[in-house]
Amino acid sequence: MKFTAALTLEGSPHMRSGATASAIMWQVNLALVPALGWGIWSFGISALGLVLVTVTASVATEWLITKWQGKSPCISDGSVVLTGLLLAMCLPPALPYWMAVCGAVFAVGIGKHAFGGLGQNVFNPALVGRAMLQAAFPSALTTWTMPFQLDRFTQFHQASMTRPLASAIVDGVSSATPLGAMKFDGVTTDAMQLLVGSVSGSLGETSSWLIVVGGIYLALRHMLNWRIPVSILLVVALLTTVFHIWQPDSYPTAGFMVGSGGLMLGAWFMATDMVTSPVTANGVWLFGAIIACLVVAIRFWGGLPEGVMYAILLANAMVPLIDRFTQPRVFGRRS
Repeated sequence: MKFTAALTLEGSPHMRSGATASAIMWQVNLALVPALGWGIWSFGISALGLVLVTVTASVATEWLITKWQGKSPCISDGSVVLTGLLLAMCLPPALPYWMAVCGAVFAVGIGKHAFGGLGQNVFNPALVGRAMLQAAFPSALTTWTMPFQLDRFTQFHQASMTRPLASAIVDGVSSATPLGAMKFDGVTTDAMQLLVGSVSGSLGETSSWLIVVGGIYLALRHMLNWRIPVSILLVVALLTTVFHIWQPDSYPTAGFMVGSGGLMLGAWFMATDMVTSPVTANGVWLFGAIIACLVVAIRFWGGLPEGVMYAILLANAMVPLIDRFTQPRVFGRRS
């Protein structure tokens, strides 16, 4: 008697959900669309061009590297498109396009493939690209434009079209971000402006509530761990409240700290990266708290007005230790 059925032996996990990496990545891309659309509406065709440049450069870099490695390009999974979108959202809207290309190439080539590709990177690739640009072009990365200029849909910013290796040409009205105004001038921005997004800053600072809507959508679909953004935002609010009560003239309110800068984008869409965040139940809470403490420390006492990027990258480096020391006790063992 012959049996034709084969017995397949596989390692865990044996129970799988229907969600694939590709499905999750495209859902994250979709969740970014409302905030991204508002950013383009606020800053015009220069911002739209920036998004197209970062996404195109990211996809092209992915294709070239995988072809060089003799692998099939995995562009269709949406991960490299997500890297391009996130990079654009943490850049000034009028950043010269050639700099944006450099950031995208670095993000995909070094932030992703230098560590082995999708699923093996230690740091969030988009933040790696942004960190490189911050180090190489600090002036351009801290030059901001006012939103809702009347000619934003009829002409590009001159800075966007700056030729490679030339100094950026600043046109129009430049303005400090809310964090910059608070850090260097002691002036805070109205909470409603931060909520709606009628302030200067990167595309990811345009509208806090739209970012939260996208994040909640992903959380409800179990495509991000809600504990990470909740931990970040709660600890930032708690620490800020303590300092504000202590010295109200020197430290802003919790609402300002939570709603300003790239904290919402970082908390909901960057710190929650499944590859670069902890996997243990207690680890994700600790991970978020570490990011929050670093953000508050850099914003209050650092040389830069913003600290979300560095906070997340530093916390990414600590993930292996966090996972190691927050492992639950094995059933049947005393320690």
